[in-house]
Amino acid sequence: MRKELIDLDTAILTARTVVRRFRENEGVQLYDLFHANRALLIDNFPKTDRAMATREQAEQYIRQTICDWLFHKDFTFGIWDNESARLVGFIRIFNLDWDVPKAEISYFIDKDFGGKGLMTEALTAVLELAFRRMKIAKLYIRTATDNYGSQRVARKLGFRREGDFRGDFRTPSGDLIDTMLFGLTAVDSGLV
Repeated sequence: MRKELIDLDTAILTARTVVRRFRENEGVQLYDLFHANRALLIDNFPKTDRAMATREQAEQYIRQTICDWLFHKDFTFGIWDNESARLVGFIRIFNLDWDVPKAEISYFIDKDFGGKGLMTEALTAVLELAFRRMKIAKLYIRTATDNYGSQRVARKLGFRREGDFRGDFRTPSGDLIDTMLFGLTAVDSGLV
């Protein structure tokens, strides 16, 4: 465990969202969000898809994310819309390498809330937390070459394309797809 992360904020308020760590008994909300968007998510989040097979498994997944947060292995946030109080998205900081320190970040937003800038707003708040409070030096995004929405958000936030990986990721249907790597350093973010 990292001493400086003991009192890390578990909730961040933005103009239109609350971005926070999941709590016990929120598995059903995440299950419903994931399954409402499953057609869009299954190829990009196959492990999460398997974890969301049932409502009970979704609750187990939530509880594991809480444990991972407490032991500083992984930081998973839900995004709640202020107006409707509905869970509308998900952000995860994972694959942490505290020696650098660097981490991967992934995200998705409900299809009904996409294109409104909510993900950009929520990610900006999480980037600030990661770079300022967690002292992460670099975040990176790995996305499918045909995931234009994710690429657009990454570029809007200042991430730079750092490379392409051929045959890098196997989808649940068995296809090998190419991915792109985007990176953002704390210095380049302007947040430190």
